[in-house]
Amino acid sequence: MIKQNWTTEEILEIYSLPFLDLIYKSATVHREHHDANKVQVSSLISVKTGGCPEDCGYCPQAARYHTEVKIHGLLPVDEVKNQAMTAKENGISRVCLGAAWRNVKDGPEFEQVLDMVREVTKLDMEVCCTLGMLTENQAKRLEEAGLYAYNHNIDSSEEYYKEVISTRAFEDRLETIGNIRKTSITLCSGGIIGMGERVEDRCGMLKTLANMTPQPESVPINALVAVEGTPLEKEKPVDIFEFVRMVATARIVLPKTQVRLSAGRTGLSQEGQALCFFAGANSIFAGDKLLTTPNPEINEDKSLFNKLGIVPQAPFEKHAKRKVVEKEDSQYVPLGENPKWTRPEHTIERNEAAKQKAKDLK
Repeated sequence: MIKQNWTTEEILEIYSLPFLDLIYKSATVHREHHDANKVQVSSLISVKTGGCPEDCGYCPQAARYHTEVKIHGLLPVDEVKNQAMTAKENGISRVCLGAAWRNVKDGPEFEQVLDMVREVTKLDMEVCCTLGMLTENQAKRLEEAGLYAYNHNIDSSEEYYKEVISTRAFEDRLETIGNIRKTSITLCSGGIIGMGERVEDRCGMLKTLANMTPQPESVPINALVAVEGTPLEKEKPVDIFEFVRMVATARIVLPKTQVRLSAGRTGLSQEGQALCFFAGANSIFAGDKLLTTPNPEINEDKSLFNKLGIVPQAPFEKHAKRKVVEKEDSQYVPLGENPKWTRPEHTIERNEAAKQKAKDLK
C-alpha cells in the first residue's frame, strides 16, 4: 500500500536520517519496485527556444533576462524526427519535446507539435512534451496524437514557489496536472533544488507530489544550473550529499515512480551519479545539452553504464504504448480557448533586479 497522506514533517524526518541509513532504506525500497540495474535514458529536444514571457528566476529562456540563449522558432517536424532517430540509434528510449511557452495556444504551432508527437511515437519511442499550461481539450488532443507523458514541474514547495516565479500561480501548475490526469497520458512532475530554498521546502515539494492520486509516474530532480543574467546566477551549486539525500527521499515517498536525474547532472562525478543510482534514481537525460544548459555526452554515459553493469530500459516497459490517431480521424478539434491563467500581483525583488539589468545592457 502506497502512503499518500504525507506531512512535511514526516518527509523531513526521512531526509534527515543518518546518510548511510537513508540510502540503505531507499535502495531497499528501490529494489522492491524496480530493476536496480536498469536506467531509462532520455533525450530532450528544444523544439522552440527562448523568448518566454514568464519570469522564472532559474530560467535563461525568459525573455526579460539577459543571457546567452539564442532564440529560435518552432523546429520543422522532419528535423525533430531526425533528431529523435539519432537519439534512438544511441540507445535512447524516450524523447522529451520542450517549447518555451507560457501555455499552449490552439493554432498552427500546436498542430505542428501534434505532428511531431505522432511521428516520433511511430519510431517506437516514448514521447514526452513540456509546453507550459494546457487545457483539458488540448491534453486530449495530445493523447490522441500518441503522447506518452507530459512534463509540468511544480518547481518547489507551494510556499517557496512565490519566491521564484510571479507570473503564474502554483494553482495553475496543479490545474494543468489535473487536465493531464483526465487522459491516459502519464505525468512527469518534479522540481529544482539549490534555488535558496530551505530543506523544509524540498520536503514540502515532495509532499505535494507524493500526495497526488495517483502519484506521478516520473519525478525529475533538478539541481539548479546558475546561469549568468538570471536572478539566481549567484546561487552556489548543490552539495552532492544533499542531492543524494533528495533522490533517496524521493525514492522512499514515491516508491513506484521513475526518479530522474535531470538538470545539473554535469556537475556530478561518475561516483556521485553511481551513488544516485544506488539511492534510487533510475532515469537520466543524455546528450550534450538539456534545453539550454550542459549535460554529459552520450558516450560518457555509456562508459559509466558499462562500469556499473547498468543496462538501458527499453521503451514502454512501465506503461503501454499509446495508439496514434491520425489528424483526419481525430475526435477532438481545436476550440480556440483563451483561458485566464492566473497572474499573481506580487513582485520578486531579485527577478525585477535581473530584468532591470537586462534593460541597462541593451
